[in-house]
Amino acid sequence: MTILALDIVTTALILFVVAAGLMVILGVMKLINFAHGAFLTVGGYTAMVVTDAGLSPWLAAPAALAFGFGAGLLIERVIVRPLYDRPLDAILATWGLGIVITQLITLGFGREVQFAASPMTGTLPLGDTEYSAWRLVVSGVALAVGAGLTALLYLTRFGLNARAVIMNEPLARGLGIDSGRVRATTFGLGAGLACAAGALITPLLSVDPNMGLPWLVNSFMLVLVSGVSIPSLMLASLLLGGAQVLVSSFVSPILGGMTIVVLAAALLRINPKGLSLG
Repeated sequence: MTILALDIVTTALILFVVAAGLMVILGVMKLINFAHGAFLTVGGYTAMVVTDAGLSPWLAAPAALAFGFGAGLLIERVIVRPLYDRPLDAILATWGLGIVITQLITLGFGREVQFAASPMTGTLPLGDTEYSAWRLVVSGVALAVGAGLTALLYLTRFGLNARAVIMNEPLARGLGIDSGRVRATTFGLGAGLACAAGALITPLLSVDPNMGLPWLVNSFMLVLVSGVSIPSLMLASLLLGGAQVLVSSFVSPILGGMTIVVLAAALLRINPKGLSLG
């Protein structure tokens, strides 16, 4: 397997784990969480704080997941829940929340670029080549997240309730399902996944108050193309992420950064259902 093929696969899996939290919230709550990028940034700074405190870098992602889940529950209760009957206002509220979070991070940590220690450094041998150890670890985590979300939605009571809320919320409430609890748990899970993803990608990049913005744009386009389906999101990440790697490698990194947005827009223009597999 060549380095290019590994870049395509690992980039696709990284994009998947970054977009998963946004997909979960949109799928269950029908809410576009524009604070998703800010949650990614919070996860990055959580990783930095954990490592700067002398704790094991392996604790960064679990700490970010726990912090994000708790913060998500609070935000859903205080900000999002009162706006369920005003979906546009709820979307705008998440946009404003993202701005507030970014400004608070800037006040607390400054604008400069900073770094977090990586749990693993160097490369691992793969056949005749060697490849970034941490990219491979993040790819494995992404696969685990995909399997975990699938199991959560199809093999648990919460998943059954969530799917009922997705299909027909009034009927679900009539059957005794607490849709408010499902929504709160969903928002907390989505926020936690976003923060964990931010902690996972930080060792590959750097940390700054706006680090989540480009990931928000790409995640948003991938989720739109995928139709909030886990298999479809994986497929969209592979196809569009692979195209991004190819364009960046053979044409221009600048054009590569625009590839996902352009291709997603073209796909939705041709087929409004995008790459939905169900």
